Amino acid sequence: MLLNMKDLLKPANEHYFAVPAFNIGTGQILNGVMDTCEKLKAPVILAIHPFELEFQGDSFIKMCIDRANRSYLPVCIHLDHSDWGPITRAIQAGFTSVMIDASHLPFEENIAITKEVCDLAHPLGVSVEGELGTIGTTEGDTEGGTDSILYTKPEDAVQFVKETGVDTLAIAIGTSHGLYPAGLQPELKQDLLSEIKSKVSIPLVLHGGSGNKDSEIAEAVKRGINKINISSDIKDAFYQRLRVTLEDKKLREPFELYPDSVKAMSEVVEHKVKLFNDDDKLQYYIPNEMI
Repeated sequence: MLLNMKDLLKPANEHYFAVPAFNIGTGQILNGVMDTCEKLKAPVILAIHPFELEFQGDSFIKMCIDRANRSYLPVCIHLDHSDWGPITRAIQAGFTSVMIDASHLPFEENIAITKEVCDLAHPLGVSVEGELGTIGTTEGDTEGGTDSILYTKPEDAVQFVKETGVDTLAIAIGTSHGLYPAGLQPELKQDLLSEIKSKVSIPLVLHGGSGNKDSEIAEAVKRGINKINISSDIKDAFYQRLRVTLEDKKLREPFELYPDSVKAMSEVVEHKVKLFNDDDKLQYYIPNEMI
């Protein structure tokens, strides 16, 4: 069941759970994520970064659309951190949601470009995510974080949402993209999140949540985060296991190489779904008698 982000996150915003946005760079990751979320009756966002879109090509999106349409789950296909070029391509390819990340620009320019994307996407039924404040970065990050975190100001969030018409808002409360190095432990500004949530009615998004303590993430969900991006955690589990499998030099068939990696990744997917309180939330989209 293919939805845009606005419709997918409406129940999450009303009932205080978060839908995971898993970055799916390959078909194996796509199927592992979908199989696990179907088992858990958990709505899911299939996030694809512009680099992943360029690598896989538009035909991969058709595979994602087909998998979503064949599933009883609510599914959104979302373009992660992007600018104008990939956004127009993504809309043409069939994405139901796009993110315009102009957070590195001055505030008024961020508003202007985000509004332009909304004006393009909304008449086509495509939802738009904006970002206000900046997300930190760690070594190996390819998602466009910055060296320092600029925290989202609540009063700016109110103005940004009002002037852009954006459907969801990624806020900066202390996370960084990628896996944190040993010895670095981030800390979320939970009170800041609560203040923003009290002033902004649209769903709020947390980027760069891979390295935070589970207790912090669970608290952020309770306080009103409705979408959490997960990329590094699932890919690290997948490829760490694949490196072990590849030690057997006789293996060469994909159906021999990937199952253990999918299983390792799926364990992380299940953990995140339950941590975000997303399991068994199909009930908010489909009448109980139909489940």
